[in-house]
Amino acid sequence: MTAIVRIDDEVVDVGEFLRSLKLSGQFDGLIEQLVRDKLTVRAARKTGVEVSDEEIQNRADQFRRIRGLHRAADMNNYLDALHVSLDEFEVFITDSLYQEKMLDRVGTEREVEEYFQLNSPRFDSIEVSHILLDTEGSAKEMISYLNDDPDSFAEMAREHSLADTRDEGGRVGRVMRGQLKPEIEAKVFNAEVGDLLGPFVSADGTSYEIFAVTAKYSAQLDDDVTAEIRRMLREEWMSLRAQEHVIEAR
Repeated sequence: MTAIVRIDDEVVDVGEFLRSLKLSGQFDGLIEQLVRDKLTVRAARKTGVEVSDEEIQNRADQFRRIRGLHRAADMNNYLDALHVSLDEFEVFITDSLYQEKMLDRVGTEREVEEYFQLNSPRFDSIEVSHILLDTEGSAKEMISYLNDDPDSFAEMAREHSLADTRDEGGRVGRVMRGQLKPEIEAKVFNAEVGDLLGPFVSADGTSYEIFAVTAKYSAQLDDDVTAEIRRMLREEWMSLRAQEHVIEAR
């Protein structure tokens, strides 16, 4: 195996490096990103995306400037230290341009607007606060108390909640559909402002959660929603590209 680094007489080779990535849980994420990059480049070439020599040169110059490699000798030394050839560097730069240009064609402004028009309720949002308690009994007692004195929610959260939001009076903030557990989401999004809901069993099953709905917002195509729709459209596009190829992990 090829050595990666030497510590005194100990050599860390590629095999040990890969094992470390796998056991630490980083390997799958790196492989997934590599596959996504390769599929995007293939799609770009297949659909006729063009990358000019001038664009490659400009991107390479940008790469050098960001890293403070102002002289040709500095760049050569930098690549030598990485054991990367100039040809390999050019492929890296070219592929990054293919990826960007291809993804610019996915999730266009028009596609985002069309998706929003067809699916706008999906992007409704609410503001909620919560209190997390260790037993169902204490959670039910808290709901009973809050029903009598709803204005004390923030105070009760600061005094009794186990969640890390306690210092903010239990405030979770604005959430969209898909960010809460399905059984909680269905009830919370159908609730009215001021409603108390729960107790719900926490995700790990060790505690109980009470929610208060503090505001509701109808969907608007703002920057956050635009970014989320574009992400979804690109994920869907990537899934379709993956189905066009045989992908095997080694």
